[in-house]
Amino acid sequence: MVYKGWLESHCKDKMVSAEVAISKINKGDRVFIGTGCGEPQHLIRTMVKDQNKQDITLYQMLSYTMAQFVDDESFLDRFSLKLFFISEPLRKAAFEGKIDYIPAYLSQISTLFSSQRIGIDIALIQVSPPDTFGFCSLGISVDITKSGMENAALVIAQINPMMPRTWGDSFVHIDEIDFLVHHPEPIVMTKPYTKDNEVSRRIGHYVSQLVDDGDTLQIGFGQLPNTIIKYLDRKKDLGIHTQVITDGFMPLFANNAITNKKKTLLPGRVVASLCMGSEEIYNFVDNNPMFYFRSSEFVNDPVVIARNDNLVSISSALEVDLTGQVCTDSVGYLFYSGIGDQVDFLRGSSMSKGGFSIIALPSTAQKGQVSRIVSHLSEGAGVATTRGDVNFVITEYGIAELQGKGIYQRVMELAQIAHPKFRDELISEAKKHHYIFSDQLPPAQEDLLFLEGYKSSLKIKNGKTIEFRPILPSDEFSSRNFFYSLQDKTIYLRFFCKIKIFSHEMVQRQWASVDYRKNMSIIGLVQKGGYKEIMAIGTYASVNDSIAEIAFVVHEDFQNMGVASYLLEILEDIAIENNYKQFTATVLRENNAMMHVFVKRYPSAKIVYNGSEADVVMDFSKSRPLINENAT
Repeated sequence: MVYKGWLESHCKDKMVSAEVAISKINKGDRVFIGTGCGEPQHLIRTMVKDQNKQDITLYQMLSYTMAQFVDDESFLDRFSLKLFFISEPLRKAAFEGKIDYIPAYLSQISTLFSSQRIGIDIALIQVSPPDTFGFCSLGISVDITKSGMENAALVIAQINPMMPRTWGDSFVHIDEIDFLVHHPEPIVMTKPYTKDNEVSRRIGHYVSQLVDDGDTLQIGFGQLPNTIIKYLDRKKDLGIHTQVITDGFMPLFANNAITNKKKTLLPGRVVASLCMGSEEIYNFVDNNPMFYFRSSEFVNDPVVIARNDNLVSISSALEVDLTGQVCTDSVGYLFYSGIGDQVDFLRGSSMSKGGFSIIALPSTAQKGQVSRIVSHLSEGAGVATTRGDVNFVITEYGIAELQGKGIYQRVMELAQIAHPKFRDELISEAKKHHYIFSDQLPPAQEDLLFLEGYKSSLKIKNGKTIEFRPILPSDEFSSRNFFYSLQDKTIYLRFFCKIKIFSHEMVQRQWASVDYRKNMSIIGLVQKGGYKEIMAIGTYASVNDSIAEIAFVVHEDFQNMGVASYLLEILEDIAIENNYKQFTATVLRENNAMMHVFVKRYPSAKIVYNGSEADVVMDFSKSRPLINENAT
């Protein structure tokens, strides 16, 4: 240990035992302790062991070692523990009122210290050994530790050669530390969360649909976000700007899915504030210039976050109500975790060019007995994230997009991703609250995962890509907007009459009760600014067990580009799955374009003219496949 000789020659007066260092803590002092896996365990144990320490207030962002002491009455008599985030080992103690939880955004905690709103007398931190210039590293715990140290009257550091040395703004010079305690010991480790089940796989599948190659990701605290990261392993050139690095990232590092090449802020670098996990991740970040550790006031500053284009924030929640309010830190009146970094990143991602946020959560809790999509938050539950901050919400049943949508649409979006057995109840409660129309039909009470197989995309002649998927009840407003955007002639050719009003009742009758078997509607969507709008709808409806009637409408801007032909092929495939043998259609004689689509696919279609209309019968066994290499 060459550095020990350096320490003895350069700062012999600062090198003391833990007992001597801890003796500097006086009655009534306010003590800051380094965060999470970077906490100075030896100093903590020595402090607690010293029976002379009385009436000490302890501040910590995330604590593990304290779980060893919180059930000891003598500890509670002598120490008051105040946490900005409640870790799993301390959750029981929080439920029992043994911990004082301080709700605060991570980006603003440093200001609480610097403004003296929370005064700090002593800081207990852990650092790596110094280099030849006298610089130690805060290693895996820069977060609020740097601010806690800088605003303390006295700084005591445990020098631990097992602490990784990290790059970035993690360095602390020996001159900034008042007392040094050399004590090697293993860093606190948290076991990688390896539980994987069908729920997390399905949520991961939906998350992967929203994340594109080259996006920069933030992954929030919690088991679920950490579990679903692996489902992004087929993405390319992902970047990372996040509060905490965990073992969950390792598969993406291993297959080079994370390159940080496309980042607009600090390209080539993983920006983080904290690292928590196993020895494997600690070894990976140790002296690795790819990682750039900064304080939470930088990493979590929404303005800084927004400097990353295409920043996608992925975090979790305990429950979400039908209006979009999110609870993350409490189960009823019981404090469970903390506000953490969610709001900082939701707001930062909303300001990011091309950025957005995802709240991911299982649809149920307590082994399926309780819905996490709720009509109203539980009594006592706190609103960590407001209605105005939420963009996407994902459960194992799908994706709800809330941004820019009214309460009616939010209810329908969220109800359709709730567990099927709770959907009727949620719709019923929403009616009582007057959130939705009194005649609103509930989403189907079944698992619609099979609809994922009906999603596809098509690149058309003008270079745009159209995404196709089954219509959902929450598409009511979008479909009405689509019809109001159509020219009178297009509407006449579709409905055989001039329709001026597309009412809620009409849309409900047409599409709200789609069962996806006897009747099916596929919509085509194109990107327009920050959202996707409908530009085509294709529908079939059962006539009898073997025949279904089909109809299309395509926006004028996308006609004569193969859209209707592609929709016809999609619907035929789905109809065959459901044992249909033929399509029928009634077409106005003057609608040559539609007749051309039918005859091109079904050259032997039977056509019977009846005045101004033509009845077309199309046999699937005689269809001609559409060849389009751009379809995926």
